[in-house]
Amino acid sequence: MTRYDGHADWYDTEFQPAPLDGPTWAAVSRLLGAGSGTLLDVGCGTGAYAVALGDLGWQVTGVDVSEDMLRRARARGVNAIQADAKELPFADSSFDAAVSVWTHTDIGDLDAMLNETRRVLRPGSPFVSVGAHPCFVGPHSEYVEAYGTPILHAGWYRRSGAYGDAPGRSGKGLRARVGESFHLPLGELLQAFLDCGFRLERIEEPEQRDYPYMLALRWRR
Repeated sequence: MTRYDGHADWYDTEFQPAPLDGPTWAAVSRLLGAGSGTLLDVGCGTGAYAVALGDLGWQVTGVDVSEDMLRRARARGVNAIQADAKELPFADSSFDAAVSVWTHTDIGDLDAMLNETRRVLRPGSPFVSVGAHPCFVGPHSEYVEAYGTPILHAGWYRRSGAYGDAPGRSGKGLRARVGESFHLPLGELLQAFLDCGFRLERIEEPEQRDYPYMLALRWRR
């Protein structure tokens, strides 16, 4: 059983409105664009983004470790496979593009996930990653629901890895339900992609907030 099992129905209601809109989808769709090739959604969850990417013309395959989340994805008609992102069940160079949305704070071995994603992408393929901004979201930062001004705590930002109790844990919401998060400072996060052989093509902090909570990246295989 994974940490997200038993929470899929709540997650869909809380985070996946229909029709899909908002800054996350705006960033993903802008950075990826329309296409007609094969696309891998790494950590597809309940499948809302996979469906929307399909509407852009992509032939989407989603992977996730949570069977409960995949239950919702399959109900949406997503071609969804239960698999660990660190051991993807696909041949080398199988996909024309990949996305991973709000996943890097759930992955303990990001290097393995990135290496596997790169392996299954064809040369020149885009990889769009959108998730928490590590400068303002993490163990060091009280930034509840990304409102107001984050309160930063000394001694926490450089602590890479898993964290449970920390100043940045609000005690409610997603993490209160699913448990620990994983944090990498911004430099280490970007370097992890570079070390796996990805080339950074674009970086955005959507919504033009004074203190962004989201980081959007487009890499190239």
